[in-house]
Amino acid sequence: MSTLADQTRWMDATDQAALVASGEVSPSELLEAAIERIERIDPALNAVVIRWFDHARETAASADLPNGPFRGVPFLIKDLFATYEGQRISNGNVAFMEAHVIADADTTLVSRHRAAGLVIAGRTNSPELGSVPTTEPVAWGATHNPWDTTRTPGGSSGGAAAAVASGMVPFAHASDGGGSIRIPASCCGLVGLKPSQGRITLGPVRDESELSVEHCVSRTVRDTAALLDATRGPGIGDTVIAPPPAHPYVEELGADPGRLRIGILDHHPQGGPVDAEVTHAAQAVGTLLESLGHHVEAAWPTALEDKTFGSKLRALWSTNMGLFQRRLQDQLGRPLEDRELEPINRVGADIANHFTAVDYRLTLSAVAQYRRAVQSWWHDGWDLLLTPTLGELPLKLGTIVNNPDDPMSPIRRSGDFAPFTAPFNTSGQPAISLPLQWTAEGLPVGVQLVAAYGREDILIRIASQLEQAQPWAPRTPEV
Repeated sequence: MSTLADQTRWMDATDQAALVASGEVSPSELLEAAIERIERIDPALNAVVIRWFDHARETAASADLPNGPFRGVPFLIKDLFATYEGQRISNGNVAFMEAHVIADADTTLVSRHRAAGLVIAGRTNSPELGSVPTTEPVAWGATHNPWDTTRTPGGSSGGAAAAVASGMVPFAHASDGGGSIRIPASCCGLVGLKPSQGRITLGPVRDESELSVEHCVSRTVRDTAALLDATRGPGIGDTVIAPPPAHPYVEELGADPGRLRIGILDHHPQGGPVDAEVTHAAQAVGTLLESLGHHVEAAWPTALEDKTFGSKLRALWSTNMGLFQRRLQDQLGRPLEDRELEPINRVGADIANHFTAVDYRLTLSAVAQYRRAVQSWWHDGWDLLLTPTLGELPLKLGTIVNNPDDPMSPIRRSGDFAPFTAPFNTSGQPAISLPLQWTAEGLPVGVQLVAAYGREDILIRIASQLEQAQPWAPRTPEV
């Protein structure tokens, strides 16, 4: 690699922005360093599947590049719903990929990314419609984990996580409808904050009252905090709006969190299997938190033990697949052929097509009751819940795959892999995965911390404290 590509490979976005602000490096030079890394590293990973390097070069060289907090920093957006005017999007779908669909407008969040001065150079791989926690779409093929290329980087933001963990870019856009920021953060040794429902607008098309939120995966807590400051807030017509923070999130970095009351859940709340190394990771972080002066004890919301939760989530997942299928067809102007929608997503859409309006409203009512039951634990005086992020170590690629004879099998296998993340999409609460533990073989093992609704400030304070106490930045993959 060139000197600059090598020098900036493991710099976070905050430091890269400082290089530009000081005049030491131009946005164009920073972009060329990132492009060089992508072209050198990505053949082994398949993380960046759509590229618009020439457009990015024009953006970086423009006198109109916004003077935002990340002016000149190279960035990638996930290939899922986040439209960028004039550029391709496929949503991981074969039909969209083959049709070279071009977006006619930015989402509100992408506009905020651009206003922050980020130079967006392409899209990262996502499973089709973001429906599973691995990144192996038929359209683009599998993305590989930089720590062990035989394993998944997680999903659905797996391409984003692989690109950041391997040093292509310092952080990247990600989204999370059931764990899709936290799962790949855990698999790839990154920071992954799922914000509160309504913290960042999903406008102008998507609805904040659904399961999904958007933010990023990063290597440092300060990048996650600073990007949240740059992009948070409602858009026009939002129906769910998180309460504004008392201070900018970057001011929470290094701030004393006080003595927090933390519950720890180190086993599957519904009795399923959990890898011993995953359990050990949560216990070790619990011990670390106690050493930092916090009160930690075995406690968790009993609502997490509800064995009907999976059926509630699948009902919402299926209706979303039905919606997404309809939108894909409307944009293409024709029905999708059988080969143009993966079996898992086609069966989900088929299930939705047999729902009645009353069925859907009953599901929403059950979800609302579940949300209140989960959130009440924090209302009763707890500050944080500590869990493993995943139930297993990063899976071998090919573990969660389409099976036409049993098309729902990937969903069942996904539930075993990630039992700790989806409840907090349903409850709408902020949760963060931190890379605090590693196996003897060098695989990252994330732990999850969950705060009360709207309390990203507490998560950033405690994440910053843990990052200082047990730094993970020196660990980098050899890919």
